[in-house]
Amino acid sequence: MNRRLLLSAAVAVAATVAGGYTLLGRNKPQPAAPAAEDPVAALIQMKLPDLNGATQSLAGWKGQPIVVNFWATWCAPCVREMPELDALQKKHPQVRFVGIGVDSASNMQKFVEKVQVSYPLWVMGAGAVDTLRKLGNPSGGLPFTIVFNADGSINRKILGEIQPDDLSQTLSGFKA
Repeated sequence: MNRRLLLSAAVAVAATVAGGYTLLGRNKPQPAAPAAEDPVAALIQMKLPDLNGATQSLAGWKGQPIVVNFWATWCAPCVREMPELDALQKKHPQVRFVGIGVDSASNMQKFVEKVQVSYPLWVMGAGAVDTLRKLGNPSGGLPFTIVFNADGSINRKILGEIQPDDLSQTLSGFKA
């Protein structure tokens, strides 16, 4: 009987001590939840591999206007617009262009053997869909093009195939 009483007392003491620590922990000020990350800043700082495996980042083009085109090898409108984007890149050399693939590096490498572009291609993979949604493309649809001003702010977003004359007019507003 004494053993049972002693064991019950020990359990009661342990429970009281544990409860006290829990109560003390609840009364401590909790750190503020981190502010929601700015998706544009996150994209600019994101490090992505190019088709040679070298790490790249839009941050390296700070101070320059940039056209970011999200595409995939399996996306027919994406493939159709790539030669048009290539021509625009040549027509507007003051603007940096990059294609970010929502695809695997191996698929993209096979693709560029057939369809070559003069602007760099970086690999984001299937995880890019979440990034697209955060950037204001709720469906995660492709192609998706973002035009950045030299200060890093968004000039415009284009969901779907670009209209070359329309995009060229936007890019003409950037000084060389």
